Amino acid sequence: MSEFLVVHYDLVRKTRQRLFAFLESVPVEALHVEVPGFGFGTIAGTHLHVAGCYMHWLVGFANTRSKPEYPTEEETRSADVAMLRRWFSLSDEVVDEFLQAYGARPTELIYNESEGRIGLTPLWLMTHTITHEFHHKGQIVTLARKLGYAPPDTDLVYPDNE
Repeated sequence: MSEFLVVHYDLVRKTRQRLFAFLESVPVEALHVEVPGFGFGTIAGTHLHVAGCYMHWLVGFANTRSKPEYPTEEETRSADVAMLRRWFSLSDEVVDEFLQAYGARPTELIYNESEGRIGLTPLWLMTHTITHEFHHKGQIVTLARKLGYAPPDTDLVYPDNE
């Protein structure tokens, strides 16, 4: 199962790169145009929220590191695509560590007392963080469209045919 999850997440990473490439084509100011009531207000805010979700669930809940790190309000207000990439590079490290720790036992319950004695499996945690990312990716491309930018197809990339 571990290799399956690694290959699965690699498709997510490659798909995310397509979104980053698109975001590099829009002015940095567009990342911070607020659309009230939509996602987390801005493209940058929504994207950094997603990185924070990986931290919350795979570090904070599953305890793969001593403590999760989250983007600051200042980082969210001033983020450019390079900063978004750095936060997702950190998210990738967290996923790698999580899969090393739990990938071989995807259905074993993990408990976190601070979350109210809820038990979740590694498979659930990975599924949640990935579907959460794709949900917000849809919001990000919709925000971009509302701002007048035409994003490319950001559906899951096809696997490499090697």
